[in-house]
Amino acid sequence: MRRVFSSRLQWDASPNPLAQLLAKKRGEGANILDLTESNPTRANLSYPAEEILAALADARALRYDPDPRGLPAAREAVSRYYAERGAGVPASRILLTASTSEAYAYLFKLLANPGEEILVPRPSYPLFEYLAAIEAVQVRQYPLRYDGGWHIDFAALEQAITARTRAIVVVNPNNPTGSYLKRDEWKRLQQLNLPILSDEVFSDFPFAEDPRRVQTLAAAGNVLTFSMSGLSKIAGLPQMKLGWIVASGPGHEAAIRGLEWIADTFLSVATPVQLALPRLLAASAAVRARIQARTGENLACLREAAGAGSPCQVLAVEGGWYAVLQVPRTRTEQDWALQLLGERNVLVQPGFFYDFESEAFLVLSLLTAPEVFRAGIERVLL
Repeated sequence: MRRVFSSRLQWDASPNPLAQLLAKKRGEGANILDLTESNPTRANLSYPAEEILAALADARALRYDPDPRGLPAAREAVSRYYAERGAGVPASRILLTASTSEAYAYLFKLLANPGEEILVPRPSYPLFEYLAAIEAVQVRQYPLRYDGGWHIDFAALEQAITARTRAIVVVNPNNPTGSYLKRDEWKRLQQLNLPILSDEVFSDFPFAEDPRRVQTLAAAGNVLTFSMSGLSKIAGLPQMKLGWIVASGPGHEAAIRGLEWIADTFLSVATPVQLALPRLLAASAAVRARIQARTGENLACLREAAGAGSPCQVLAVEGGWYAVLQVPRTRTEQDWALQLLGERNVLVQPGFFYDFESEAFLVLSLLTAPEVFRAGIERVLL
């Protein structure tokens, strides 16, 4: 029989055991304490609703006047966002996208031919393999190691580089480990002389200051670098569908021209959100403050509950929206997650969802409503 669909879509879409059990429990009407909530618009946060809605009521949105890089006023707003963080980023180095996922797709198209490779960290966000496969690009992983803090295993990273390697992805801070890239790591990465794709969507959410870390790679470095962020995290507005790429370092002018060609074939960023962007970014400070207060409160709760005498350990986390809890290896991560859901009505994510190399880790969202988080942690640590 002749093949109908592309091999890019040959994934197993059947629900995993945890998803099956969750559907069953919800079908039975169980009250689930969900410690995986990552959607800020469903996390019981207060938003400046009037300001957000007013920002979208711009009559200029009735006129279609596309710019593949993004409207100049919107890119200038992003430039001011970086200036407030001490990074000089002219609007000419910024290209708007509909999301960070789309930014990855553009960059994979720009940098890699079919079959070539992109290096991504492990553990990390589980979407990379899907994004790469859709672009016919191969993913190879390099490990992050934990010794009381997370760091790049440079020996393993260098061994993973081949003649087909086209770029290295860093997630700063990482999801879910919450570890920031350090200055000495950034120096070593530049010595590898490969383009760097820096995912910085959580960079505005540190739990403490640390002079060793690099908050953004948007300022020019010694290698071609692409920094990505957007409204989904920094404003808690994933539904607005606006992200961006900042190109820096040697060759960034040619890179922006190539990205402009790609963007011009899609023109995916809606005019209303581009016009609203300056006001949305201005309003985002209040949203970030509420998110930081929420995640900080939940992290303190978790650390207190898993304190002295507990068989569980909270791994060091520097920023972001997640925490990693190491639990006893008396059962697998999947069995931990299934038991917690089946017997205690608590939903957590097992570490293997994020490609942790060993057992046994559970990933918890610090964005969860505090009363739900506290009750859920009490049941986890029974």
